[in-house]
Amino acid sequence: MIGTELARRDTRPRWLSGQSTGLRLARHTLTLVALAVVLVPFADLAVVTRDPWGELAQMARGLAWPAWGTVESPLEALGLTVAVALWGTLGGLVLGFPLALLFACSRLVRAGCAFVRAIHELFWALLFLQVFGLSAATALMALAIPYAGIFAKVFAEILEQIPGAPRDALPPGVSRLSRFVYAELPLAWTRLAAYTRYRFECALRASVLLGFVGLPTLGFQLETAFREGRYHEAGALLWLFYLLIASLPWWGHRRLIPLLAVGGLFLLAPWPEVSGSLLWRFVSQDIWPPALLAGDWHGVIDWLARIPDLGPAIGNTLLLGLLGSVGALLVALALWPLACRHFGNPATRLAGRGLLLFLRSTPELMLAFLFLLLLGPSLLPAWLALSLHNGALIAFLVARHADAITPGMPDARGVGRFAYELLPRVYPGMLALLYYRAEVILRETAILGMLGVATLGYYIDANFEYLLFDVAFFLLLITALLNIAVDALSRRLRPREVAVIDDPCQR
Repeated sequence: MIGTELARRDTRPRWLSGQSTGLRLARHTLTLVALAVVLVPFADLAVVTRDPWGELAQMARGLAWPAWGTVESPLEALGLTVAVALWGTLGGLVLGFPLALLFACSRLVRAGCAFVRAIHELFWALLFLQVFGLSAATALMALAIPYAGIFAKVFAEILEQIPGAPRDALPPGVSRLSRFVYAELPLAWTRLAAYTRYRFECALRASVLLGFVGLPTLGFQLETAFREGRYHEAGALLWLFYLLIASLPWWGHRRLIPLLAVGGLFLLAPWPEVSGSLLWRFVSQDIWPPALLAGDWHGVIDWLARIPDLGPAIGNTLLLGLLGSVGALLVALALWPLACRHFGNPATRLAGRGLLLFLRSTPELMLAFLFLLLLGPSLLPAWLALSLHNGALIAFLVARHADAITPGMPDARGVGRFAYELLPRVYPGMLALLYYRAEVILRETAILGMLGVATLGYYIDANFEYLLFDVAFFLLLITALLNIAVDALSRRLRPREVAVIDDPCQR
């Protein structure tokens, strides 16, 4: 009997019972992939257009032969895009930096920052659109508020990593402010500045996306040109967007920031005239159920009963988030060797890096919009957009990490070097990075509903359109809670002993 039990134990797959980091990550990966495979039949991944390849060919021709002369006021659109991104980033920085100093010691601050960053910039834009209209104030608030929560979290993490020896070396009686200014801030300054530059690059992409809700940034012209089938004009606008991102190190130099900021103020004008009483009414009354304000709890229950069944929308949001995460992992596994110095030749590596730059620089919403024109309304365009964008970002960071590795088996080439030499060394960090991206992927999943995908964003956008602000705000709360829950789960699953490849301060 004992011998039979020992034999059973010996025949078990080792990965089922091992506790090493590699085996636990393998279990996580297989569980994610198996769960995605099981749930794929429940996702609407149908192609509902007649000729997607013909439409794709027209888009490719428009990108290859852009019609520069048909673009109206390109410099004005680019200038407004930069101005919104710059002042939105500065607003988030001003709000977020003091919160970072309180982040570690205040649970209320941590909860508030988690809430504001859990709501996508476009959802904030829809909310402030009801108060400030199609103005720069809407765009700036939509960027500054979530960025404040992001800055607070990241800056707090950077400050926590500062060694305590310089602070402890100061004489007794030195104030907390002096300790921070003279012993902590100088050590953290380089990383704080580097992350601020990275967040500004993110703000440029977000500023373009604000055009999808009607704000006159570059995205407004892009969305209009693609929707009307003017692909040659859309190609010119896309090239302008990529050139804007690629040339950021030159025109975004720190010495030019004051000049850009002052010039941006003129582009952001005119500022809207907002009545304080109307703003207070919107914040204190319009976004809350009337029964709740009256203290009528039976009325609140009736109000909740009149909200359409959100089960399918929440299910689609979580399902698309899972499929997007698994898709991003598979895309990253396939693409990172294309940009790595250990594979191919200079020409193939240049092409691979160009492909990764194209995919990671194009926001998910824009990719999903293009795929929607090609494939029709379903979860498939959203899945492709999430997988390609996030997979390319992960692949880019993994390739940079692999470039710094010196192979221990110099004779290994091709598949052998990939499978036995480099992949085991980069995969733990790759999976940890995927867990970091899980919250971002779910945020983007919800916002893709604005394109007609049946996620929570679809109902949020529809209720804003019908001026049902209380229902829309309630759905925003649900979206934020889902994001916070997924972020907490990813933090729990993420291995603590693995060094994460992604360091925004080094991008």
